Amino acid sequence: MSEELNPFKIAQMQLDEAAKILKLEPSVHKLLREPLRMHEATLKIKLDNGSVKEFKAFRSQYNDARGPCKGGIRYHPAETIDTVKALSAWMTWKTAVVGIPLGGGKGGVICNPKEMSPAELERLSRAYVQAFYKFLGPDKDIPAPDVYTTPQIMAWMLDEYEKLVGHKAPAMITGKPLELGGSQGRGDATAMGAVYTIREAAKHLRIDLKKATVAIQGYGNAGWFAAKLLHEMGAKIVAVSDSQGGICNPNGLNPLAVLDHKEKTGSVKNFAGAKNITNEELLELPVDILCPAALENQITGKNAGRIKAKLIAEIANGPTTPDADKILHKKGVFVIPDFLCNAGGVTVSYFEGVQNTYNYYWTAEEVYQKLDKIMTRAFQEVLDMSLKQNVNMRVAAYLVAVKRVADACKLRGWAQA
Repeated sequence: MSEELNPFKIAQMQLDEAAKILKLEPSVHKLLREPLRMHEATLKIKLDNGSVKEFKAFRSQYNDARGPCKGGIRYHPAETIDTVKALSAWMTWKTAVVGIPLGGGKGGVICNPKEMSPAELERLSRAYVQAFYKFLGPDKDIPAPDVYTTPQIMAWMLDEYEKLVGHKAPAMITGKPLELGGSQGRGDATAMGAVYTIREAAKHLRIDLKKATVAIQGYGNAGWFAAKLLHEMGAKIVAVSDSQGGICNPNGLNPLAVLDHKEKTGSVKNFAGAKNITNEELLELPVDILCPAALENQITGKNAGRIKAKLIAEIANGPTTPDADKILHKKGVFVIPDFLCNAGGVTVSYFEGVQNTYNYYWTAEEVYQKLDKIMTRAFQEVLDMSLKQNVNMRVAAYLVAVKRVADACKLRGWAQA
C-alpha cells in the first residue's frame, strides 16, 4: 500500500497516536480531529492588463480553547484546503507546546505570487481581508506571514482591516514592518528558536556544535538564518539547497556568500567551489545535523532508511511522514519535531502582539532572551516526556501539546470530561 502523503490525514494520524497514549475521552478526541471553523472565499482580482481573475482563498480556525487563533497566510500555486487544515492543526499544537496563550489557525490563497506584480499582490491581499475580516482580529484570529507572504503584505492587510473596522488595531496581524508595530527579532525568530532547540538537543546527544557538520534543505528566510546562526556558533555548513537544487562542499560553505550568489542568480546552484547536488541527495549526506527547511513530505518511508544524520531539526512544517518517523526512530536518529523546532516564529509573533497591546516595545536583546527562555523550557518539557513515556520526540511533543488543548476544551465544557 502506498504511503499516505495527505498532510491533514498525517496530522490526524499523529493526533490519534497521542490520543491513544493519553487515553483521551472519545468526545475530546473527536473535537480535536477537525477544525472548529473553516472559511472559504473566491477572490476576484483585477489584473494589470485589465482582465479579472479568480483566486480560491481559505482560513482554517482549528482551535481557540487556549486563546485567539494564530497562524500564517500562504500564497502558493499548490495550496490545498487539506494543507491549510493540517497547518492550522500544527499551529494549535505549536502554540500549546511552547505554552503561549493562543490557539491555531492558517490561511492560504491558491496563486503564483512570482507571476504577479506588486500592485496585483496588493489587490489580492486587500481582497483576502475583505473576505475574512469579520472572523479576524486580536481577540479572534491573528494572521502572520508564511510561504511567499511578506511584511509588506501584512502592512496592506493591516491597513485594509483598519479601514473596514474604523479604528487602529496593530495587534490584529503580526510579522509587520517595524514602522507599523512589528517586533525586533521577528525576521530571524523561526531560525533563532530552531537553533536554541538544536543547542539543547546537541547537549543531550553530546554533539559538539563547534565540530558539527550541517546540511540545510531550503534557503529561504528560515534556512538562511539557521545557516548563518549555526555557522557563527562554529558549525560547518557543508550543503544547502533551494527549489532549484543544492550545493555541497565538505570543507564548508560561507552562508553569506551563498546568499549573495542566490540573490544575484536566483538559486544557490552553481556556487563557486561547490558541487551541485539534488535536494534528494542533500537529505542523505553523512552529516551530524540535517535541517529540512523547505516543504512537507521530504523525508518519507522511501528515503528515511538512507538518512545518515544523527540529529534532524525540522525547521519546515511537516517534512517527515509517519512511515519515516518509525524508520528514523529505529535507526536512533533524534528528531526535533516541527511544531517544537520552528515555534520561534509564532512565539515572537506573540511577543509582537503583546508589545502592540501595551504600546511599549522591546529591544532585540530582550526579545531573544525571552525567546531563549521559552524555547529551552519547551524543549526540556518534551524531552522529559519522551524519556518518561519511552516515545520519540514527536509523540512526546504531541502528548504535551494535546493534553494542554484537551484540558482547556474540557474546562470550557466543549467536550465531555
